[in-house]
Amino acid sequence: MDWLLDTLIKYPSIPIFLTIGLGFYLGKFKYKSFALGTVTSVLLVGVAVGYCINRFAGQPVEIGAPLKSLFFLIFLFAIGYKCGPQFVSAIRGQGIKQVLFAVVVCVLCLVVTWGCAKVMNYNAAMATGLFSGAQTISAVIGVGTDTISSLPDVDSATKKAWIDLIPVCYAVTYVFGTIGSAYLLGNLGPAMLGGLKKVRQQTKEYEQQLNHSTLSTDPAYIVGNRPIVFRAYKVTSDNFATPMTVEQLEDHFSKLGRRIFVERVRPAAAGSEIVGATPSLLIHQGDEIVVSGRHEYVIQDESWIGQEVDDPALLTFNAEKTKVMVTKKTAGQTVDQLRAQPFMYGVMIASISRQGGVPIPVLANTKLMQGDMLEIVGLPQEISAAVAAIGIEEKPTSVTDLVFVSLVIVIGALVGALTLNVHDIPVSLSTSGGALIAGLFFGWWRTRRPSVGIIPEGSLWLMQNLGLNMFIAVIGIQSGPTFFSGLEQVGWMFFVMGIIATTVPILISLWIGAKFFKFHPAVNLGCVAGSRTTTASLGAITDSLQSNVPALGYTITYAIGNTLLILMGVAMVLMFI
Repeated sequence: MDWLLDTLIKYPSIPIFLTIGLGFYLGKFKYKSFALGTVTSVLLVGVAVGYCINRFAGQPVEIGAPLKSLFFLIFLFAIGYKCGPQFVSAIRGQGIKQVLFAVVVCVLCLVVTWGCAKVMNYNAAMATGLFSGAQTISAVIGVGTDTISSLPDVDSATKKAWIDLIPVCYAVTYVFGTIGSAYLLGNLGPAMLGGLKKVRQQTKEYEQQLNHSTLSTDPAYIVGNRPIVFRAYKVTSDNFATPMTVEQLEDHFSKLGRRIFVERVRPAAAGSEIVGATPSLLIHQGDEIVVSGRHEYVIQDESWIGQEVDDPALLTFNAEKTKVMVTKKTAGQTVDQLRAQPFMYGVMIASISRQGGVPIPVLANTKLMQGDMLEIVGLPQEISAAVAAIGIEEKPTSVTDLVFVSLVIVIGALVGALTLNVHDIPVSLSTSGGALIAGLFFGWWRTRRPSVGIIPEGSLWLMQNLGLNMFIAVIGIQSGPTFFSGLEQVGWMFFVMGIIATTVPILISLWIGAKFFKFHPAVNLGCVAGSRTTTASLGAITDSLQSNVPALGYTITYAIGNTLLILMGVAMVLMFI
């Protein structure tokens, strides 16, 4: 036992990775709709590890300060990079209504938390921990710690006590911050907006409205989940007694209001090989052809061509699935408008994701934003034309542009380190706030310069999750020896203040969203969840309403909320100095 304790103290990387592993493992467990989540699990495991080592070894684990700062900067860069395209697009006009709403919600969160802390006479650390946990914005632990560390008029002992107190206050309030937000938005929210049954019906009707096409009489351009099929036919109809070109055949279908395309041809002549269709290629009786189009249209017109055949060789060809990032040239269009473009011939939109993975419903009137990721399916030549017109193809890669990542973090940290004295109070973004802002800017800038700053989705996930949780693990281990004494210091009323600081902004925000911003109930719920960056709440809302429509209100407000709430962590410290 002595050897193990000595080893854990001598090599602090061991307790850190022990904390990460156990925290991620415990964070996966759920009871009904409740889960602690990875961040809280890592924090609590870290506290337990730090407490036990100090208790049995008689000394704490010493971890160098640069380590946690390093990983926290990586996390903030990743958050900024992921949200950058939507953040910039939103403040430039796409979704400005939701931007303004997110600002209102964030200010409410700050003001209500500040009021609770003032009434209870809390210090800067307790106010910051209350804000971080009640509003479920874990990154505030980091920016609050950085801000306290930079205060010139506070002695080192007080700084140390405050920094140790922040994660205690966070842990006390985060549980209700998560569970309470999910319950309020998933259950009480719909009741406030007219009742769950009524809101579900309104959401269903709204989804139908969003899926109504106004641009094309061809139903192939209306609903995202209606597939294009590929069928093979032997040309036996007398309509081909005189051979016709591929272009003439497709024009015939077009005049009937149906889009059917010839993809491949096996000429009837002996020994002829399968060829790709071209506009001038002649089709004769006896040829076999592959046509693509809406399923019901292909079936309707099969008698006009001839009988269907099962020809594996003819039907065996490559179809391509790829991801393409929406850039400025297509941003602002609806799905319906995009589908109606000539370059979308034969191409289906399989899915849309926003902000690095949030799924958006593929509906006719869903408006595309710069940075959205479309997954499209079609033949290789059709995909090439569509990709060139839509934006930037995201080709699978495992290589991260580490030069870009490092230099952006350096630039952001240097900007954040600049200090402005306001009435003798030093005000700065801090290095962490600077990294966040730099990530936002260069995440957007990459949509203009696609060859620079490539970060695969898996790498971005690792930077975001490992970055934050490595920082949280260090915080937990370091605060473990004083955690329980800190818990006694804050008292049970701190939990009550956390309930108030979570509940009041949510209820007021829902009312403002309905009365002043006139949001649809489902979008209103999504906007509140996004503004407070509570992903668990979005899941509760979509489960409750049985629809993904709330995600249309989540993504823009999440980008704004994630940025403002983190920066407000700096403001919260300064408001109590």
